[in-house]
Amino acid sequence: MAITVKKIEDKKELRQFVEFPRRLYKGNPYYVPTMFGDEMDTFDHRKNPSYELGEAELFLAYRDDEVVGRVAAVINYKANERWNKKEVRFGWFDVVDDQDVTEALLNKVIEFGKARGMEKIIGPQGFYDFDPEGMLVEGFDQIGTMVCQYNYDYYMKHVEALGFSKEVDWLEYKVHIPKEIPERIVNLDAVVREKYGYRVKQWTKKDAIKRGLGKEIFHLVNATYHNLYNYVDMTDAMIDRFVNFYLSVMDLRYSCIVEDKEGNIVGFGFSMPSIVKALQKSNGKFFPFGWFHLLKSLYFKHEKSLEMLLVGITPGYENKGVLAVIFSYLIPQYIKGGFEYAESNAELEDNVKVRAPWTRFNSEQNKRRRIYGKKI
Repeated sequence: MAITVKKIEDKKELRQFVEFPRRLYKGNPYYVPTMFGDEMDTFDHRKNPSYELGEAELFLAYRDDEVVGRVAAVINYKANERWNKKEVRFGWFDVVDDQDVTEALLNKVIEFGKARGMEKIIGPQGFYDFDPEGMLVEGFDQIGTMVCQYNYDYYMKHVEALGFSKEVDWLEYKVHIPKEIPERIVNLDAVVREKYGYRVKQWTKKDAIKRGLGKEIFHLVNATYHNLYNYVDMTDAMIDRFVNFYLSVMDLRYSCIVEDKEGNIVGFGFSMPSIVKALQKSNGKFFPFGWFHLLKSLYFKHEKSLEMLLVGITPGYENKGVLAVIFSYLIPQYIKGGFEYAESNAELEDNVKVRAPWTRFNSEQNKRRRIYGKKI
């Protein structure tokens, strides 16, 4: 049966685009659906300032009248300019186990890129680093997280058969929560607090959103992540969207900010109770009853795990014990909350300094995800 790939033109087709993976992974215990409304807004030019960075087109693949795959073709012109590249990205890629469907979808991305002078295709990657990125290549028996999406193992077989090869890998860790703060962290925390005057700032959602502290922190994220693979700084509008969405629902007991004696932010650690079971129960939809599952997981009856969303150290303070202060504050919160383990965010394979802290705990590297690339 013939395969047809069609560019999305209206909201009805966009809903099909967002719904497709929910149908593809129905009954899969490891798949975690995205928040439906948030993903719909991602592709709304009026609501997503990421379109300031470039452009995108969305495609659905059909066999007869049935949707069998989806993909977004994305060009981040600011990233290409900064890194001196001519790349088109494929993102939000999901497909049935059919090599021909994968080829048809990625050919559309290549066609989109070539028409705009691009010389290479990479992916999966979205507009910027906080979009879903990287294809799972290890850890297919592990449940996904809110941030790092699950995919079937045949995805990588399809793209490799088309001549794609590894660009970069990210690693993820499952970190077991200790029964008490490790002695080495307690000792280092005491030393650096005395030496540098560090203190943990207690903050509220009003501080984060209305008083601008959230925006200040994400400017620090820009400084911290500036030299990472393909990173481009978030604009103020992008930061506002991120702060208003995530910090409005986060339980700030599981996050902290570290200041020096002058009140300057020198580091932060953001984590939140996992909501993956709630997302599975609600199928990623807030209504009619999804809100109940999500709020229950966030505030009332936590799951056993946390997600470590972001950890950042102000440039110049990387070797001055800030992490010890962060962990000295957060570990007792985790113990009090009854959590058993935390899932790290995806961290670049070659970013040894960032990955090193997890190896000092009882942890295992349980997932690997990859950006693939090919000249076009």
